[in-house]
Amino acid sequence: MLHPGGLYTTLSLMLDAGPFLYTLAVVCCVAAVTTVLCQRIRLPVVFGYLLAGMIVGPHVPIPLVADTDTVSSLAEIGVVLLMFSIGLEFSLRRMLRLAPVSGLVALLETTAMFGLGVAAAELLGWTPREQVFTGAIVAISSTTIIGRAFRERPVEPAVRDTVFGILVFEDLIAILLLAALSALGRGSALTARALGDTVLQLLTFLAALIGVGLLVVPRLMRSVARLHRDETLLVATVGLAFAAALLAVAFGYSVALGAFLMGALVAESGVQHAVEKLIAPLRDLFAAVFFVAVGITIDPALVAGQWVAVLVITGVVIVGKVLTVAIAAFLSGRGVQTSVRAAMSLAQIGEFSFIIAGVGAAAGVVGDRLLPVAVAASAITTLATPALIAASPDVAARIDRALPAPLQTFGALYGSWFEAMRRGTAPHHRSRSRQLAGLIAMDVAVLLCIVIAAAVEMPRGVVLLNKWLGTGPQSAQLLVLALAALAAAPIVLGLVRTARVLGDLLSERALPLPQRGADFGYAPRRALAVSLQGAILLLAGVPVVAVAQPFLPPLRGTAALLVLVLVMGVLLWRSATNLQGHAEAGAQLLVSALRHQMIETGVHAVPQPIAHAEELLPGMGAPVGVAITARHAAAGRTLRELNIRARTGAAVLAMTRGEERILLPRGGDQICAGDVLALAGTHEAVAAAIVLLTEPRTAHGAS
Repeated sequence: MLHPGGLYTTLSLMLDAGPFLYTLAVVCCVAAVTTVLCQRIRLPVVFGYLLAGMIVGPHVPIPLVADTDTVSSLAEIGVVLLMFSIGLEFSLRRMLRLAPVSGLVALLETTAMFGLGVAAAELLGWTPREQVFTGAIVAISSTTIIGRAFRERPVEPAVRDTVFGILVFEDLIAILLLAALSALGRGSALTARALGDTVLQLLTFLAALIGVGLLVVPRLMRSVARLHRDETLLVATVGLAFAAALLAVAFGYSVALGAFLMGALVAESGVQHAVEKLIAPLRDLFAAVFFVAVGITIDPALVAGQWVAVLVITGVVIVGKVLTVAIAAFLSGRGVQTSVRAAMSLAQIGEFSFIIAGVGAAAGVVGDRLLPVAVAASAITTLATPALIAASPDVAARIDRALPAPLQTFGALYGSWFEAMRRGTAPHHRSRSRQLAGLIAMDVAVLLCIVIAAAVEMPRGVVLLNKWLGTGPQSAQLLVLALAALAAAPIVLGLVRTARVLGDLLSERALPLPQRGADFGYAPRRALAVSLQGAILLLAGVPVVAVAQPFLPPLRGTAALLVLVLVMGVLLWRSATNLQGHAEAGAQLLVSALRHQMIETGVHAVPQPIAHAEELLPGMGAPVGVAITARHAAAGRTLRELNIRARTGAAVLAMTRGEERILLPRGGDQICAGDVLALAGTHEAVAAAIVLLTEPRTAHGAS
């Protein structure tokens, strides 16, 4: 048996033989062991990398200490390759296709989470700069962790597409945050002028790099790819990635920004799939080293001393992301089931949070506690992610069943309205909608400038008013706030007015006004218009409040966020209750139409659209009649047992059973052989409900 003294002597000789070789060997070997163990006990691989970092780090008394400088250098390579790979997933065409829905959802969710993160750091008593970094840390979910979790537990295409659509824009927002925080880390003061200079410098850098890059990089990559030599393509790609990272550092930004932009430029060449295949092994190796480097910084004693902060940040991430993503996804036309499941899948933080915290720690603008707290919160949320994904179907079903009847009806029809709105092709509607959206964006930008300018220039304004008018500090502060409110009032009024016009325009695109005769679609059109107006104001107000929160008195921004959400909730409830009466009247007409159709054509086992339903009942989707026979497994089961709305997103508006009519049936109502059900919802939801209802009885045995 080797004596401990001999072990240390051997390690010393190995270290003298080559610090770089020793460090790389120790890191890779320990990471291999910990990741294998984690996979054996079904833990995320990232957790194994973090554990390996703790083992080879200086804070755990194990004689396998790696050289932290060497690991940091290798981790920098991992950051470059990881961000370059994320950039490869971007393309302008994909961004334009996803922006109207996923982009707005990501914007609403990340800005709300930023505000919640700032509020949490305020409660913990952290400095203003730490509050800003904390807000950025909790705002971004982990593409790596979610991708691996979905590979281990596949989910429905609707949930997967929703999650990855949001992640695309989250990553883009994270890059912009990194650029802004890198400038903040250089020591720029939190003043209006400094912020303006930072934004101008960032936009100039982005415009120059993207403009020149689009002219050069795609052509260069296509010419290299035509050589059909994989090693040449790999070397050229890696060279471009590190050149862009070096250029970003030269201008005072993070290496992540340059690498990401270069990845996006390479994606425009059309050879990104070949590049991604070549770079994947290299990226995985150095990304593992990056996560090990993060683990090295974890001091278990420091984390234990900050357990309150870890629990607070973890709670903000899980609860905040579930609520914000679910609300934002639902408002974008996703059903309750898809929205809740997507939200529970996104309830974690990961690689971007480590990079953001590392930027602050490297610049010395945050304390030693932020990175370990972020890593600990990430480890907990990473471990919770598989459980949250697994539990999300049941949780979504429970939430759907717990909703009041008006909200259930509203949720089922809301998706069909959005589907009709996206199909609307009137050119003047689209052009006018873009104009109004541009006006709202301008109003938000001006309002944000007014709020930030008033907040950061408050001390100077108080001094000037004291000097000019001789007022006291409190009176001067109130006067500054009054002047700011006076300047913002016309902007706010214009924003509300524009939101109302845009909401009406979009609702008319989904449910066109009748050319003549009675307007049977007034109630659903009004419900959609009010909901869209509230969603637009929420989308405009949350970023303003969240970005301005670091400059406002403690918790004022959080209170404003809660007020905005409460107002949105009230608007949704009023829209849903007003719609309920229309739905009940519509259900009666559907029953009559169903009976008339059955008399003329007979009861068909094949689902059929209800004749003239869309003309008579605009806003009720495209109702389809489904006849249930004794061969169907649905016969003899209740709606609650089938859980149609939660599992598919479609709603059962009415049932006919001979002469009996059942309007807006409840969960306890039983489906019998011979019943005809009227289904409403999006085309996808109705198709899924038809499959569920007409599944052969043999698939369920004797059920």
